[in-house]
Amino acid sequence: PLSLSHIFNLFLGCNLQPLGKGCQSPDQGLNPGGREVIQNSKEVLSLLQEKNPAFKPVLAVIQAALDRFLAQLKIKRATAAGLHHSHRAMPAAYGSSQIIDEILKINEDSRVHGLALQISETSFSSKILHALKPEKDVDGVTDVNLGKLVRGDAHDCFVSPVARAVIELLEKSGVNLDGKKILVIGAHGSLEATLQCLFQRKGSMTMSSQWKAPQLQSKLHEADVVIFGSPKPEEVPLSWIQQGTTVLNCSHDFLSGKWLQSGSPGIHGHSLIAEDVSLLAAALRIQNMVGSGRRWLREQQYRRWKLHCLKLQPLSPVPSDIEISRAQTPKAVDVLAKEIGLLEDEIEIYGRSKAKVRLSLLERLKDQADGKYVLVAGITPTPLGEGKSTVTIGLVQAMTAHLNVNSFACLRQPSQGPTFGVKGGAAGGGYAQVIPMEEFNLHLTGDIHAITAANNLLAAAIDTRILHENTQTDKALYNRLVPSVNGIREFSKIQLARLKKLGINKTDPGTLTEDEMRKFARLDIDPATITWQRVLDTNDRFLRKITGRGTQRKAQFDIAVASEIMAVLALTDSLKDMKERLGRMVVASDKNGQPVTADDLGVTGALTVLMKDAIKPNLMQTLEGTPVFVHAGPFANIAHGNSSVLADKIALKLVGEEGFVVTEAGFGADIGMEKFFNIKCRASGLVPNVVVLVATVRALKMHGGGPSVTAGVPLKKEYTEENLQLVADGCCNLKKQIQIAQLFGVPVVVALNVFKTDTRAEIDLVCELAKQAGAFDAVPCYHWSVGGKGSVDLAWAVSEAAHKGSRFQFLYDVQLPIVEKIRTIAQAVYGARDIELSSEAQSKINRYTEQGFGNLPICMAKTHLSLSHQPDKKGVPKDFILPITDVRASIGAGFIYPLVGTMSTMPGLPTRPCFYDIDLDTETEQVQGLF
Repeated sequence: PLSLSHIFNLFLGCNLQPLGKGCQSPDQGLNPGGREVIQNSKEVLSLLQEKNPAFKPVLAVIQAALDRFLAQLKIKRATAAGLHHSHRAMPAAYGSSQIIDEILKINEDSRVHGLALQISETSFSSKILHALKPEKDVDGVTDVNLGKLVRGDAHDCFVSPVARAVIELLEKSGVNLDGKKILVIGAHGSLEATLQCLFQRKGSMTMSSQWKAPQLQSKLHEADVVIFGSPKPEEVPLSWIQQGTTVLNCSHDFLSGKWLQSGSPGIHGHSLIAEDVSLLAAALRIQNMVGSGRRWLREQQYRRWKLHCLKLQPLSPVPSDIEISRAQTPKAVDVLAKEIGLLEDEIEIYGRSKAKVRLSLLERLKDQADGKYVLVAGITPTPLGEGKSTVTIGLVQAMTAHLNVNSFACLRQPSQGPTFGVKGGAAGGGYAQVIPMEEFNLHLTGDIHAITAANNLLAAAIDTRILHENTQTDKALYNRLVPSVNGIREFSKIQLARLKKLGINKTDPGTLTEDEMRKFARLDIDPATITWQRVLDTNDRFLRKITGRGTQRKAQFDIAVASEIMAVLALTDSLKDMKERLGRMVVASDKNGQPVTADDLGVTGALTVLMKDAIKPNLMQTLEGTPVFVHAGPFANIAHGNSSVLADKIALKLVGEEGFVVTEAGFGADIGMEKFFNIKCRASGLVPNVVVLVATVRALKMHGGGPSVTAGVPLKKEYTEENLQLVADGCCNLKKQIQIAQLFGVPVVVALNVFKTDTRAEIDLVCELAKQAGAFDAVPCYHWSVGGKGSVDLAWAVSEAAHKGSRFQFLYDVQLPIVEKIRTIAQAVYGARDIELSSEAQSKINRYTEQGFGNLPICMAKTHLSLSHQPDKKGVPKDFILPITDVRASIGAGFIYPLVGTMSTMPGLPTRPCFYDIDLDTETEQVQGLF
């Protein structure tokens, strides 16, 4: 394996010296103080490496000046202290742009903890200083480090080693600086500012001058101490310096023999040559370097949150969601990130209020214990809404803003289909929302667009391959797949993988036999078996059935969030895993019945490139300034309906052992929660602590036999007036969902989302019946109208349930036959008497079993509006047969999904879609009408 020195030699194109070789003694020329600094630095570094064996800090030196002495001196001192080093010697003619390029490379390299610049004074521009990361600025030249020094935060910044060496040498020489007049001549920029600041801290009166200043002679007469910040011109006579004046030269013109010699004519008192300053400064720079490494190690550890929550001023009546969202000014997302312990290089900022979080955080916090894991699910949905997202947000606002407990909400990204269709947005509601809600609901950071692009690229690759295989001979096809470029013919990496899969152990394209060329070039896709559809993130029923131009192949469009790539994104745990999952996706079978994958089509690498940013979770915040991850958005009726594993894993590390991560499963507990447990938890290995089951009085009334509800029509009196019988009858659905959660051994807390029309008797009845059904607790919640303080009781109940302990178990063994797994879900979860397979479904099950996919978990595609397959059957339907009309496979995502009854994977728009109310104020550029 390459050594770190070799890696840096490759990375920076520099000539690295092995530590201690080809150098004079590292201590040569050092005074006792310098040797002590180096020895102390070496001891501190050894202690740090004892606890962190992989810690190997590197000092990078960029030299763009003819003078190599100081650069070599810095490297020698680094060697003496046991540091690794990198020396980039650039031609003196290089301008600031080339130097900045090198600085930016080193800024982004986590192995480098300190960067020292050795460049000419004329090259030292403000652009170069602004390019240098303050946390790697061991010379203390950046504005950030100077600003901290001036403010008195010297413990939190790097101070110029040259300026510190000047002070130390003067004090060790017996000079009492208090009350002395100090003249600094010929110093510029950061050195001049640092010297002035340090001398003032010592009680000195500081003057500055340049060598050609007309008042120089008079200032020299006044000064008790004179500091040369740059080489003295010959026209300035030494006789101007008064007897008894202490002189210190911190320039390095001694290399040419022009340095200020001890005992020169006209100088009396202390005369300290430049070599002393340079050597001690080199040692102090190493001290800064070790301090930088120690600070970096400290930052790698988990840090307590320092969260500043935002205050709410709830109004009555409660305004619209978008009005509430717009009335609150969110924190800048980089501020939020810092408050919750994210490092600067772990976020990628999108605008002011959104950021992506890099997966490197998982490696940094790999030893940090996870927090508690809470799932929010619901009763069977009704058109009246239950408010799972609102409860999720209200709960974390209560925990963090009101109980001072670290908590993170993890939500799905909403599809634009429902946003412009009938449901509207999914940012929560009232005073429990993610803000800004318009950014949450529209585009976000483009993840769904990336999924759409990747999905449709794969769809195009399928049809393209069929076309070219149908119109070309084996040889012509092979030659086009493996062309000669500039006289060189070679397989791509993914083509080599296909050869290996086929058992062809050759790497030279010219050595394949005709039979091997045919096997390699022809996928022989059976068009009738293609399961991969194109997608669009818009509800468009016209695209449910399409016929390709020039072909009779029937196909369709799905909604983008139904794409298997969305499921892959939600279930993956790393970039490597995502690439493997994308490659395993089965798009069709060949004419021999064998699966054809994205890898076979050669498109896996391109899909991964399109998805490389989408894999990073999106950081946003609630109305009260608490953190939220928004990542992935698979539907729960036609996919597994949960946000990403990665968002949950990162959040569980960030909240700390005593914190809580609250994530939401789509639709009712029978759908989203069941898939959370049997699919998501299998993929992640995470164990949930609590289920929060959301219900409302009016939704329970509908399950109890209440009248139907029509959008836009006022609610009937059954829903606005007290009706205890309807509530009691409807609690059968709540009881059933509690029982479903108990199948998995997880304690349940019922959250009753209270509306203003609910009566105390109705609220008390629901809570009592929930506890009788086995809920750990049942709590009324008021976060919609007042924010987090309206869910404090819920937060306490969840905390108590989490500490009770979970006896989590899966519902079924994945090794069971596909049919038995489907039957287990149908009977144990939905309450069906049995299942009925169509011939098509049975045929698919047989095919997937033969292809080796029979041991995958099941993801039922079923209506969310009923426990049964019939949407109008409310409450708890009984004694029904569940029809399985078709079975499909998402091999990359890792599940088999049966279709129950008639399920559409492309929704349509209603008569009056939401888009009628959505508009943009062209003066203020504010979005209007979202809800």
